[in-house]
Amino acid sequence: MSPEQDRLAITTLRMLAIDAIEQANSGHPGLPLGAAPMAYVLWRRIMKHNPTDPNWINRDRFILSAGHGSALLYGLLHLSGYDVSLQDVKDFRQWGSKTPGHPEYGHTPGVEATTGPLGQGVAMGVGMAMAERRIAESFNQSDVPPVMDHFTYAIVSDGDLMEGVASEAASLAGHLCLGKLIYLYDDNGITIEGSTDVAFSESVQRRFEAYEWHVQTVENGEDLDAIEAAVRAAQAEEERPSLICVKTQIGHGSPKANTAGVHGSPLKGEAMEGTRQFYNWPEERFHVPAEALETWRAGVESGKQAQASWEAALEAYVVRHPEQGKQFRAQMAGELPEGWKAAMASVEFGGKPALATRSASGATLNALADLLPNLIGGSADLAPSNNTDLKKYPERTLHFGIREHAMGAALNGMALHGGLIPFGGTFLVFADYMRGAMRLSALMDTHVVYVLTHDSIGVGEDGPTHQPVEHAASLRAIPNLTVFRPADAEETRAAWVWAIENPKPSCLLLTRQNLPILEGGASVDAGVARGGYVKADCDGVPALILIATGSEVPLALDAAKQLNASGTATRVVSLPSWELFEQQDAAYQQSVLPSQCRARLGIEMGVSMGWSRWIGDGGSMLAIDRFGASAPGGKIAEEYGFTVENVVAKAKALLG
Repeated sequence: MSPEQDRLAITTLRMLAIDAIEQANSGHPGLPLGAAPMAYVLWRRIMKHNPTDPNWINRDRFILSAGHGSALLYGLLHLSGYDVSLQDVKDFRQWGSKTPGHPEYGHTPGVEATTGPLGQGVAMGVGMAMAERRIAESFNQSDVPPVMDHFTYAIVSDGDLMEGVASEAASLAGHLCLGKLIYLYDDNGITIEGSTDVAFSESVQRRFEAYEWHVQTVENGEDLDAIEAAVRAAQAEEERPSLICVKTQIGHGSPKANTAGVHGSPLKGEAMEGTRQFYNWPEERFHVPAEALETWRAGVESGKQAQASWEAALEAYVVRHPEQGKQFRAQMAGELPEGWKAAMASVEFGGKPALATRSASGATLNALADLLPNLIGGSADLAPSNNTDLKKYPERTLHFGIREHAMGAALNGMALHGGLIPFGGTFLVFADYMRGAMRLSALMDTHVVYVLTHDSIGVGEDGPTHQPVEHAASLRAIPNLTVFRPADAEETRAAWVWAIENPKPSCLLLTRQNLPILEGGASVDAGVARGGYVKADCDGVPALILIATGSEVPLALDAAKQLNASGTATRVVSLPSWELFEQQDAAYQQSVLPSQCRARLGIEMGVSMGWSRWIGDGGSMLAIDRFGASAPGGKIAEEYGFTVENVVAKAKALLG
């Protein structure tokens, strides 16, 4: 490729992006103008990808972590031959378009991750690199070409590298020696408020060297050969992840270059005309010269050839290693082994009459690990407390360190990569530390399971800092996140089965304290899968319904025995997942919570927010709308009114 062809292709990308932003009257032109050369080098000279098959499993992954520069990514996708038309680019940021304001996974072909919340892409890339390594170690054989062998790339920004989640993830990546992780840092020294030195004066290079990364600097972001040489050197570095600091100029070529004014506002009027003059570009908007398109689209054929060569290698692999080949294909397709669900119907809990749901989760998780070779995960330094270690499979037990936010984002990256079912554990109260990643799990619909233990004031002596009261409500507020608060070991097992079978994000809120193991069987599995069910019923029509979740279900059952014995027809409803119960049809919901029974008492060791939908205007709540206290868990429960006597008293008061 001649230098002139390279420059024309890059200018086309730049101008396509700023035309889209101008037409939308919204967007961020600074990054596309400054970072287009490094993006071109990656996409045309380096990356292995096939625009006609964005889901080819051995493709290189690319994340635009600085998702505000999405116009650059949409230009890349269109010009490279993905299913993103010129009209799609013109519809940037408009209702129903393929080109939303920030990249959205599953919405636009070729977008590998939803980005925009800064730092998340940095951490998700770490998860993708972890997934690539795990699958390669599981399947690659010395006698045939590798079936999993790709790099994970990202363009990251000053803002990305200021975020704490990026620091957590970078530290983890260096520790894990993720040599196939390569990030290009758009080092332009400008953020929304002006020069980065108003708040950011550290040496990024030295920081990443301390993280044990391979660090290079390219002094001129317009020097294509220097950028390519740095990437090739990074590819050759097998023991360390790589950061390439590319010195760029934000808004390059515009009159507003190197100022905060070009970061997040469209170029208009004189600024737009000055930019077109700088690049000697015609007035025609969305101009794509045929020669530039030819340069870009040459990657389509090379991508097809790369995939065809890999597919031939995979066929040879399957012939030489038929069982592993079959498993590889099934695993990458997201298929679950035949009979796994039936096998989970009889998980052993040690014959104990009572068990903490965190312990029941651990037993279930280890039973699943025997059946699902693609199950992988760990904890943010709390495995003994979360019960998240896979006892027979240390190679599948991950140690995230005390990095909750990076853990959540890395789990997303692993799920996005494909081929694995990732899980991660911490205390429920520390879900706050990874909420940004959990929200993205829900937004991207990733198959991630969050194991969140120590779920209430039952934590006891650790006190209010470690006793979650508002956290169940806050997680239930996230759309598309399925939250389970199981009542015992059997409900915990059933919740895990649902979480594995349904490729969606979910979280299990689990107890530290022991709970009696209630009856199991098909009714529990069906009830948990529907989010709520009648746990114990009365004779005839109920005069009162006790609705509880988690550790409060046994309390409700004990209170119901007294109420029924005294002549109050009382039903107990276990409601382990509000989200699933809300999805049931009206007939089922009525069968569990008949509208004619207005006397309903909700019982949960957490804030009462949201419970009105279940207890109605005729009901009442036993909840905790304040923080906890430091004392033995049983004593706190007593002081806060979670006793049989108080439940009975509140129920009778409700009935008048």
